[in-house]
Amino acid sequence: MEVRRLRYLVHLAEHGSFTRAAASLHIAQPALSQQIRLLERELGAELVDRRPSGIALTPVGEVAVAEARQVMDRLDRAERAIRNAVTGQVGRLRIAYTRSAPGGVTAELVDRFRELHPGIELALTTGWTARNIADLRNGSLDAAFVRPPLDVPDLRCDTLTTEELLLAVPAEHELASVRTVRREQVEDQPVVLWPRENAPGMYDRIVNQIWPGSSPRVVREEPDDEQLLRAVADNAGIAPVPAPRARSLRTRGVRLKHLAAPRPTVDLALAYHPETSPALNHFLDLCGQMPGR
Repeated sequence: MEVRRLRYLVHLAEHGSFTRAAASLHIAQPALSQQIRLLERELGAELVDRRPSGIALTPVGEVAVAEARQVMDRLDRAERAIRNAVTGQVGRLRIAYTRSAPGGVTAELVDRFRELHPGIELALTTGWTARNIADLRNGSLDAAFVRPPLDVPDLRCDTLTTEELLLAVPAEHELASVRTVRREQVEDQPVVLWPRENAPGMYDRIVNQIWPGSSPRVVREEPDDEQLLRAVADNAGIAPVPAPRARSLRTRGVRLKHLAAPRPTVDLALAYHPETSPALNHFLDLCGQMPGR
C-alpha cells in the first residue's frame, strides 16, 4: 500500500470532490481518480460513493480515512523528529566534567546549552582527565572536559580557558602572611597532591612550574581538590589548586596565595572524537563563543 494514496484519500475526504482535492494536491483530476481506484482495488472495497454533486465516504471509506489520518500524523511526527535529529535539535550528549573543574565555566556552558537546546538530553558524569580520555576512547562519552597537556592524536582537544594556580596554605602557616610566595619558599615544604595517574600532563606541568628542576616533597595524596584543601586545613602541607576551584570551595582554615611571576597556570580543554554529531557541533559552537577564544 502506497502512503501517497492514503494521503490522497484524506485530501479527497476533506475537500468533498475530486476536482477540489486534485487542485489542493497540485495534480490532475484524472490522476487522482485513478489513484483512488487503485487503492480501492488493493483493499478490495469501495471507499467513496461517486455522485454528480461530489463524493461521500462509504462505511469502509470512513474507517480507511480515520486510519489514514493516524498514519499521516505519525509519519509527519517521524519526519519532524528525523529532521530535528539531523540538524541537532534533538538527541543525546554524554559529557564528563573534570574533577578539578566540576563547576564554574564548565557548569555555565552546560546550563547555557540546556537553555539553547532543550531538545537535547545531557547525560553528565565527573571524572579525572585520565578516566575521561579512556571513556572517550571506549565510546562511553561524546565529549569531556580535561586538563592538558595530553598525548591524544586520535582525539581533538580544544583549549577553553587558562587558569592561574594558587597555593593553598594552612591559616597558621608561615606563608599565610606572605603577600606573594617565591619558588624557593616552597622547596622544602610538605605538599599535598592528588595521584599523578589521574592527570599526568597536568601534574607534570604543575611540578615543572612550581618546583622547576626538583620535585615536591609529597607527604599525602588525596582523591580530589576538596579533600586536598581539607588536608591543608588540617596542617598536612601546602597544595597548588586552580584558582576558580580553590575560591569556589572556600575551605575554612586555608589561605590562598599567589606565586611570584611567572605565575603558574593550567589549561581547561574539551576533548572529543573527530567524527562529531550535529548535537555535539552545537556544543562546540557554544564553547567557541567563550570570551578569549
